[in-house]
Amino acid sequence: MSGHFSLNPLDPEFVRDPIPWYARGRAEHPVFRHEGLPLLSAFRYRDIEAVLREAENWSSRFPPPSNAQEIGFPDAEDASMLGQDQPRHTRLRNLVNQAFTPRMIRALEPRLREVARELLDEALEKRSVDIVDALTHPLPVIVIAEMIGVPAADRAQFRKWSELSVESLGEGIGGMPIDPERMRVQMQVAAEMDAYFWDQAEERRKRPKEDLLTGLVNAEIDGQGLGRTELMAMLQLLLIAGNETTTNLIGNALLQFLAHPDELARLRADPSLLPTAIEEVLRFDSPVQATVRRAVRDLELGGVPLQKEESVLLWLGSANRDAELFPEPDRFDVSRTPNRHLAFGFGIHFCLGANLARLQARVALGGFLERTREFARTEAGDPLRASGFILRGPKRLPLELVPA
Repeated sequence: MSGHFSLNPLDPEFVRDPIPWYARGRAEHPVFRHEGLPLLSAFRYRDIEAVLREAENWSSRFPPPSNAQEIGFPDAEDASMLGQDQPRHTRLRNLVNQAFTPRMIRALEPRLREVARELLDEALEKRSVDIVDALTHPLPVIVIAEMIGVPAADRAQFRKWSELSVESLGEGIGGMPIDPERMRVQMQVAAEMDAYFWDQAEERRKRPKEDLLTGLVNAEIDGQGLGRTELMAMLQLLLIAGNETTTNLIGNALLQFLAHPDELARLRADPSLLPTAIEEVLRFDSPVQATVRRAVRDLELGGVPLQKEESVLLWLGSANRDAELFPEPDRFDVSRTPNRHLAFGFGIHFCLGANLARLQARVALGGFLERTREFARTEAGDPLRASGFILRGPKRLPLELVPA
């Protein structure tokens, strides 16, 4: 890529391989004002970390799409805690935080190992499988569904909602228009989930269970619990963040192990490297490539002036390839330390489920490597990936497995 620099986040070529754009952005246009789009992009680690750290200057409450009124876009008050600022963000986060303490996450490990073992048993018996369908998707779906309290019979519907919810993720960011048909699908999914979870919530009020939904229904801070819209937004966020991102992490790990056989051999020879290998996957092929913030006043970022209300795409995937922080950033190294990647964000919005995602990846990948002698792709070319620019991971990854 040479000559005039331009970047359209919705361009399929960019989504397929954003790394060349990131490299030029960091080198030539660290803070870039897009042509024809109502937003900027930031590519360097130091600028992105500064924005995420300074929550008082940068809002997570995004402006609506330019065609919001026309399509009936939901009000910002209905957004999950991901799209809220302090103090409302802090209140919402504190209400759900109890389910993600280190003690609670450790308590999940035996069940995680049981689920992973059952999925791997079936996959290894078939030998030729789409590993996304066989392992990387069902594991986090089952875990987050069980945490919330979704009955096993409803998991297929739960997965369908999850997949539909992320199809247009990123559209409308920074005030960009959003496709009306995609929005119609999103609103239909939201309505179905609302009806389902509200019935479940009413059931928990009558007959409480040991699950996250019961905890959210009963949780209070200063005598105030979650309203209906807050509860529904929280459950939708947990469904997506607790499922799709972990699916992408495990799938991206397998892709990078295949692409770097020497590093895979190192990992097989020394399984104690698995935690650092997972951190390297998070850096090298981040499951979440970008987030966005809005300036609350006239500001300057990387020497570029911004006006109040302007939005900036923060390319986490680019920050994680910044040579200022990471020596030889384009080299995949399963023993890389330190590794201060931004894959889980930074600051007050640091991913609440980071430790759960890491545990699921350790369990899934550890079991997979222990129980396979070899594995290889059975389809040539680029794998089918998620279509949007926010999430990155294989939607389909057929493999031939050779049991250990």
